[in-house]
Amino acid sequence: MKSHRALSLLLRRAATRPRPDRAPPRAVSAAFGGVGYAAKHVQQQLQHPPHRRVPTPAPSRRMCSGAAGEGPITACTMMTDDERSMRDSVEIFAREVLAPKVGKMDAEAAMDPEVIAACFEAGIMAIEAPEEYGGVGLGFTASCLAVEEIARVDPAFAVMIDIQNTLLITSFMRYGTTAQKEKFLTRLCKDTVCSFCLSEAGSGSDAFSLKTRAEYDKATNEYVITGTKCWISNSHEAGLFVVFANADPAKGHKGITAFIVDRTCPGLTVGPKEAKLGIRASSTCEVSLEGCRVPAENVLGEVGQGYRMAIELLNEGRIGIGAQMVGLARGAFDAAMPYIHQRKQFGTAIADFQGMQFQYARAAMEIESARVMVYNAARLKEAGQPFVAEAAMAKLKATEVAQSIASQCIDWVG
Repeated sequence: MKSHRALSLLLRRAATRPRPDRAPPRAVSAAFGGVGYAAKHVQQQLQHPPHRRVPTPAPSRRMCSGAAGEGPITACTMMTDDERSMRDSVEIFAREVLAPKVGKMDAEAAMDPEVIAACFEAGIMAIEAPEEYGGVGLGFTASCLAVEEIARVDPAFAVMIDIQNTLLITSFMRYGTTAQKEKFLTRLCKDTVCSFCLSEAGSGSDAFSLKTRAEYDKATNEYVITGTKCWISNSHEAGLFVVFANADPAKGHKGITAFIVDRTCPGLTVGPKEAKLGIRASSTCEVSLEGCRVPAENVLGEVGQGYRMAIELLNEGRIGIGAQMVGLARGAFDAAMPYIHQRKQFGTAIADFQGMQFQYARAAMEIESARVMVYNAARLKEAGQPFVAEAAMAKLKATEVAQSIASQCIDWVG
């Protein structure tokens, strides 16, 4: 009981006092009058952080391993100077550029093209990509921090940031040839949204039972892809698609191969958006491929290695989803706390009632526990340590916390 009381007092002080450490100076706020200027400011912060450091081998510690290039770090929530600078810049971007557009985007179930363009200009869509391809050149944890800060303001937009960074940018960096990186990775860094096309109507959790086929045409050195992908995020906005299809059904899942397909490819059709209850601005569509001819040079990775690629990418993608859910929970909590300290019943702020103190103290504890699990999984991945179990646990914990905290916050302000 004493620990609940102490934590509730700290939270009350945090909710009622000014936050100069988190709020931008007035001059900065005033300067963010236009999307273009805001994007330029964040881009400068991301691409020219104050203390760029030369990476050194990562430590071999198993838990809370620390960031590569910084030596041992005693807590996985500690950040490098670059990460802190990036996080603060993305926070400003989310508050000044994204937040004013969120209501309209949700109501219209559509992304604002200006905000997408500003994200590219700011470098938020290519945080891990090397600078020579137009990226920022930071690490995986930095991507998760950006996803979390965006999700605090709009989880729908965070979907786009997350998938672009943790799945697509990673897939080209890890499996792409030099030519593919020069041709496609530069586009992903500059102005092109990409979609990850794996799921089908009959292969959701059992992703490797997919029916999409890719037949090799020796005469033209092309693959002809036919099939339908379902529930594809960002597909309405995408200019490129990484499509998983089976190039040798006789080998089962070992025939699955990843292909880079341009939106202009004849035979590729993006269906209407799914009508969703939440995260409405994020597009979720069906993608149909009817005899799409893709040159053999557009095979991403090796023929028959698509199943292994998908597993590896989705393992680390879970950490990004966890970061998104931590951001969602923080956003709901931060929105509710000032209200419960302002609203009075029986002459007292409702936050002062012990029953409420127990609730928001525990909520803060749950958010922090999910955050630590996500950061730890990210640090392990970044340090080259085993992280699959930690990633799965972090995603599960963070999603449960997000659902629980969001529901409680609705109750508190009801």
